[in-house]
Amino acid sequence: MNATLLNAALSAAARGWPVFPLRPGTKRPALHSETACPRTGPCASGHRKWEQRATTDPERIRAAWSQAPFNVGIATGPSGLVVIDLDKPKNQNNGNGSADAPDGAATFEALCERTGQSVPRTRTIRTASGGQHLYFTAPAAVRLHNTAGTLAPLVDTRAWGGYVVAAGSTIGSRTYEVAGPALINSLPPGLLALLIPPHPSTPPPLTPTVARTGRAAEAALTWGRRNVRQAPEGTRNVRLLESARALGRFVAWGDIPRHVVEDAFQGEGEAAGLTAAECRTTIRSALDWSIRTCRPRTAA
Repeated sequence: MNATLLNAALSAAARGWPVFPLRPGTKRPALHSETACPRTGPCASGHRKWEQRATTDPERIRAAWSQAPFNVGIATGPSGLVVIDLDKPKNQNNGNGSADAPDGAATFEALCERTGQSVPRTRTIRTASGGQHLYFTAPAAVRLHNTAGTLAPLVDTRAWGGYVVAAGSTIGSRTYEVAGPALINSLPPGLLALLIPPHPSTPPPLTPTVARTGRAAEAALTWGRRNVRQAPEGTRNVRLLESARALGRFVAWGDIPRHVVEDAFQGEGEAAGLTAAECRTTIRSALDWSIRTCRPRTAA
């Protein structure tokens, strides 16, 4: 048992933050995946993901951390947290890039300046890479999910569906440490407004509303949306890419407007748990590729 890591887990749990073990020296969950689930113990009634198995129970925590020197993961959603992750450029981390390249802290400061607000002060953790985690209490009125670069380059957020490595954990001999105020403040309204999803969580009706949509395009769109909606965890982005590519030829042939396809898949992707930014990037890439490479209708 590593006393430092155990105490880190117990300290987080004492704040009401459910924790779960990460593989020693890494940021990866130590719990089994859905494909390897034995369907016994906690998973007897069905696979329970790390977010569902995270706990604040001291006895469960002591039992888990007695087995190995696990790092500590904090499930941000159940903890009522939104954590802003200010990262370092990867090429800076390995010493191959320019030290002048802006990092997440710089792009976040520029964002705050553009939106007329000061950089908020709150509990801050210095990460193993030299970045920062800014902890905020999550708003009660809206359920936020993870984002990747939505606020600014090298600025991600962790909320429902996400986790952060707790202070006290170690990666590559570097320890996550408290490096700022201990007090946790609410997420500022200006940042909250930027994180609220622009699309409704409930997907629009399956029936296309555009009269000129052909039957084949309509059938392909219905199939594609269902394909994304029913995707198992871990395959959702791949399913979204696959489905959007299947519709690209119909867009190229003029059977269905591109915006109809983009709006439909954006809604399905977000409803399946992907971030708005992930959906936009995947859909745009898939349609661009399919339109560019599709054959004429007569040759198809």
